[in-house]
Amino acid sequence: MTIRILIVDDEALLRMAFSTVLEAQPDMEPVGEAADGTQAILLARELRPDVVLMDVRMPGTDGIEATRQIIRNCPQTRVLILTTFDLDEYAFAGLNAGASGFLLKNTRPEELLTAIRNVAAGDAVVSPRITRRLLESFRPYIPDGSNAERDARLSRLSAREREVLIQVGCGLSNTEIAATLYLAEATVKSHLGRILQKLELRDRIQAVVFAYESRLIHPA
Repeated sequence: MTIRILIVDDEALLRMAFSTVLEAQPDMEPVGEAADGTQAILLARELRPDVVLMDVRMPGTDGIEATRQIIRNCPQTRVLILTTFDLDEYAFAGLNAGASGFLLKNTRPEELLTAIRNVAAGDAVVSPRITRRLLESFRPYIPDGSNAERDARLSRLSAREREVLIQVGCGLSNTEIAATLYLAEATVKSHLGRILQKLELRDRIQAVVFAYESRLIHPA
């Protein structure tokens, strides 16, 4: 399957660089370029790409608002935010707008390509650092649920899948989970896929939220 990608950035040289990297991949096809958020929204509606590489700071409609509108108009399209600025406000706002990932523009090409493939496959790409800081920010607002019953969907998971979900909820990457639970990284990935399917969740971020809301993890 070929992943169709829309590139959004106000710098023409960066758009060209991204396009060059993507065109060299046998499973990727850049289908369009946009220089601002407004153009990105229109092209996403017209082209229906699988993944949008979205810049944040652009003239006119910024990447956060463009992401919000693209997700609303094209729910099958996934957005991967790329930014020069390692600021929590961009990561939080982007994820809240519906983005499936957040990476810095200085990410190595192989990491970017892996992220695109993961996002296209339905996973979320957020660094453990961002996940942990998201949890720290929202932890005061998550009820501890001490008097509530656990979500019945937890019964769908095996004991091992619960262990993996706990580690995901703590912000660990697949590599870190593999080391913690003495599993192969491919096995962790398989467990996570089954967890998302059984719990009817879209991605890793939703799994983190579920882990807290279901009281599998307490916001201590």
